[in-house]
Amino acid sequence: MGVMRIGEAAAAAGCTPRALRLYEQRGLLPPPGRTASGQRDYRPAEVARLRVIRELLGSGFTIEDLRSCADRLHLLTQDPPPRCGAADAPEGSGSGVVGRRLAILDAEIDRLTRLREDLARRAFGDRAAFEDRAGADPQPYEPVSVTHRSPAAPPAPATP
Repeated sequence: MGVMRIGEAAAAAGCTPRALRLYEQRGLLPPPGRTASGQRDYRPAEVARLRVIRELLGSGFTIEDLRSCADRLHLLTQDPPPRCGAADAPEGSGSGVVGRRLAILDAEIDRLTRLREDLARRAFGDRAAFEDRAGADPQPYEPVSVTHRSPAAPPAPATP
């Protein structure tokens, strides 16, 4: 794999040229080399970094998360990549990003769990919500039939 243009590099990394330009604008990728006519040239190392970026975004990180450690993203292209939370990781190595993202995910899981319990309680009573929380095997729920009448629809006429 040699030097690639933007479309080839994007396809090789599983994204679009537009996404690739966004990652450059946000500082996740260094500015690529350019041809005499100004077209972007991408080398294998840049495509590998782009794959890492896509993988991290797919794992729940945000572009802002990755911006905070963009200067170290190239380390994740190594085989095998270094562990983020390794005990010998230098101070400011990016494991703070992982910890913050995990805390955000944990908070979201807690929020969704409370939301689910509230819905189960409303639909099936306190027993269903308690059984789910206690780790009981979930029983298949019967579908709840909800009829909705548009407020704009006139009421049905009464039959005499």
